[in-house]
Order: sequence, then C-alpha cells, then structure tokens
Amino acid sequence: MGMIRYIREEFQVITERDPAIKSPMEVLLYPSFRAILSYRLAHKWYEKGHFFLARWLSQRTVRKTGIEIHPGAKIGKGLFIDHGSGVIIGETTIIGDNVTLYQGVTLGGTGKEKGKRHPTLKDNVMVSAGAKILGSFTIGENSKIGAGSVVLKEVPPNCTVVGVPGRIVKRDDVKVPRSDMNQVDLPDPVMDSLTELRRENERLHAELAELRKKKEKKDKEKAEKEKQNESL
Repeated sequence: MGMIRYIREEFQVITERDPAIKSPMEVLLYPSFRAILSYRLAHKWYEKGHFFLARWLSQRTVRKTGIEIHPGAKIGKGLFIDHGSGVIIGETTIIGDNVTLYQGVTLGGTGKEKGKRHPTLKDNVMVSAGAKILGSFTIGENSKIGAGSVVLKEVPPNCTVVGVPGRIVKRDDVKVPRSDMNQVDLPDPVMDSLTELRRENERLHAELAELRKKKEKKDKEKAEKEKQNESL
C-alpha cells in the first residue's frame, strides 16, 4: 500500500506542476517519476540496512534517468524534479514537503564535513536550473535559489538568492505559494549594479560636458577682453 500511495502522489504532483502534461499517462514517461519511486524503495532498503541493494537500485536508476538520489537522503512529500537530467542529491540531504528542483541541481557537500554534510531544504523551496547548494546548512521555507547560483551558507525563510557565490537579494514575510514556479523573474544584482554604473557614467559625462561649455565660454570672454585691451 505504501508504494501505491507514492505512485498516486507522484501522479498528482507532476500533473499539477508541469504545464506540458496533456494526459495523465504521460507521467509514466517522466524520468523524475521513475527516479523518485525508485528512491522510495531504495530508501526503505537503506533504512533496513540493505545498503548494497539500495545503492544498486539508485545507481541503476541514475543510468536510466540521469537523476542521482542517494538512498540515504530524507525526502518529504511532493518533491517535483522538472526535466531532471544532472540532478544530484547527497546522502545526508534532507528535503521538506513540496520542494521543486530543476535540471542540473546539485545538493552536495564541500568535502570538509563529516556526518551531516549535505544541505537541508525546508518546505516549498524552489531551486532553479544549474544551481549548486553545497554544505551542511539550511535553506529556509519558501525560499528561491536562482539559476546557476552557488549557495555556500544558510538562507533564512522567504528569501531569494542569486549569484556566485549566492547572495540574498530579496527577503520579506510574504509566503511563496507552492504553485509559484517562476524561475525567470528573479532579482539580478549584477544587472542592477551595471545599470547603476551606466547611470553614474552618464551623469559624469553630462557634468563634464557642462564644465567644458563653461570653460569655453570663459576662454571666449577672456579672449574678447584681451582683444579690446589691445585695441585701446
């Protein structure tokens, strides 16, 4: 009954969150559907101490789906992996409910920790394509990690993180709903800085042009006075 429940949950999660779904049967073709169901079984084996069988199943799933989930990871309800190719979830990773991961995401370690060495993602976290979260720390509820970001330290709840290394560029008390899967319209601090530099450059050019005009005017007035003095 446990696996039947997981199958029903995965069907619901994928059909709700992927707008490309045209029929429920398409869910069976999704690598994430197969990967997560395989993880559920491998995790049961892992908890019972059948480590070799658990790893055998997880590695077999990697070859077929491109998604690597260590059977020791702890994953809550409603995990959605969109596309999924290149996703890696480490052994001591903890994932809450209704988390969304896009392709190329790594939830890994830095190679320095022992014991708990992978991140913890709380409920409703969204990690955009190609982002890397490395180390044993927590990403708070409802937070978003921008595409290509590299996160190396803890993120409070309700935050948006972008960049390399990841920086918090937005923080508020508004809860992000599970259906908000927009990974495009996130703040871009690099672009904001470039825009500010461009504005400052334009302002300096305008001031310089004004100073040149004043100097040319003074030089002209001075030349006219000298000419008048010579005529006298």
